[in-house]
Amino acid sequence: MKLLLIDAHYYVYRSFFAIPNLSNSRGEPTNAIFGFTKTVRLMVKHLQPELGAVVWDEGVPQKRVELQPAYKETRKEMPKPMIPQLEFIQKLTPLLGFRNISLPDTEADDLMGCYTIAACKRAGMEVVLATNDKDLYQLVGPCVKVYTTAKADLASPKDAFALLSEDQVTAKWNVAPALIGDVLALTGDSVDNIPGVGLGRKTAAALIREFGGLEPLLNNIDKVKSVRTREKLANAREQILQN
Repeated sequence: MKLLLIDAHYYVYRSFFAIPNLSNSRGEPTNAIFGFTKTVRLMVKHLQPELGAVVWDEGVPQKRVELQPAYKETRKEMPKPMIPQLEFIQKLTPLLGFRNISLPDTEADDLMGCYTIAACKRAGMEVVLATNDKDLYQLVGPCVKVYTTAKADLASPKDAFALLSEDQVTAKWNVAPALIGDVLALTGDSVDNIPGVGLGRKTAAALIREFGGLEPLLNNIDKVKSVRTREKLANAREQILQN
């Protein structure tokens, strides 16, 4: 049985900016509504899931803000023309065959992660994550794939979509999915305003591969070949662990 979990805000934002200046006869903006509906219908056509949910952000966990006071501080406010379209999309979602899922003070990726882990405990389940969230790539494995239409991820320019498996995600990140979090702990995440230690993704991935993970890397900083990298890791150890 296939479960499709859709990252609502990602696809709403993408639709809003991809289709500007679309409105109904009353002059009300409908670009996000139109784009989101078209995208979900295509997903259903491509994937033919038996179960599905559209998962929404509903605030940020307080614990995360306490750890990282600047977390997502740089994220811009939602464009005003998008706001009234959200309610309409949420009403439309059940008509497309999906449930809306959200939880106060919880981000969509956290909920998607919880549902994915629970679903994969059931025999015969396959989970597809429709998202561009880097954190969720960590879940990819025998039970989980990521749905994408990004040109860089397509096997052929003629393909309409790709389902990224463990091997494809490993090739994309240069580490196994389970180690992506370790790479992000070193690089930080500019989208979420999480500071890194001044290492690029390739360098961070190479270190994680060499030492087998973040913990053994931090326990063996003295064995890192580059003096400059050793200094960066030693000086930012607390920040890395917090990330």
